[in-house]
Amino acid sequence: MIPRLNEPSVTPHGPLDEALGRVVSAEKVLSKDTVVAYWPALDAYLLDGETSAWTAAQWAEHLEDPLLEHPFAAGPAGDRMAVVHLDVRLHPDDRRLNGAEWSEIAHRFARAAGFENPGDTAGCRWIAVQARPGRLDVIANLIRLDGVWQDLPTNLPERLAAEARRIEQDLRLIAPAPALGRRRLAGVVPDASTQLAGVLAQLADERSGPLAAVRALVEHTAHRAALQPGTGPDIGHRLELIAHRLHAIQQDLDATATHLTTRPGQALAVPVVPAARAADGRSP
Repeated sequence: MIPRLNEPSVTPHGPLDEALGRVVSAEKVLSKDTVVAYWPALDAYLLDGETSAWTAAQWAEHLEDPLLEHPFAAGPAGDRMAVVHLDVRLHPDDRRLNGAEWSEIAHRFARAAGFENPGDTAGCRWIAVQARPGRLDVIANLIRLDGVWQDLPTNLPERLAAEARRIEQDLRLIAPAPALGRRRLAGVVPDASTQLAGVLAQLADERSGPLAAVRALVEHTAHRAALQPGTGPDIGHRLELIAHRLHAIQQDLDATATHLTTRPGQALAVPVVPAARAADGRSP
């Protein structure tokens, strides 16, 4: 299980697009099998089962509301980058989890990250989306119900990595292999599988890989196309879908590299690596 903390943003639409693998829509309702967990205090404001009829656009609006309700709330750096996105990926060979297990994982990571504190009725709004195989996305707004900015723990990467190891043990999941560059011992010649995995990892690298650079250009072009008169609204959407497909290819390559370097019985930790920001400022 690999948790990854993405760059913060000022809107939940980009992270929610990423979690769903498609553009946020006001038409399709997200089922309970997709939104597997959310801010516990939400139920106190709604009728029973109301969230089961919410679309992706309504969930995005729910997450964005604190930014509108508290226009002067700002983070420690004085910015309004309040939307935090954490994605968690299982090992490719892990068993298929049910909804209750995904929900438990979501709540445990939300508590580890400081989004959810038991008994805190004025906490952060957050949701957990399970829309892609072997992957969970937790999206939160750091502006609390009382207008106070929720600071993240200073040791957040370590907390998330430690929680991932505990969840793997509790749910009998497979721990990932260590990062390729750190697992090679001095004087040890990598075997063919490790060499091949290294090539795939370079292709999939989010910071300097060629696919990441291409995806950033496509996303930047999509953003510019949406602002240009005469290009038509479909062009931007088509480019966004292309960017999503490129990111899916990166994930497949990364998962394959992990599979090639994982040996039976391994239970080693992987550090949480912040994702790079795309060229247009959006999270990948």
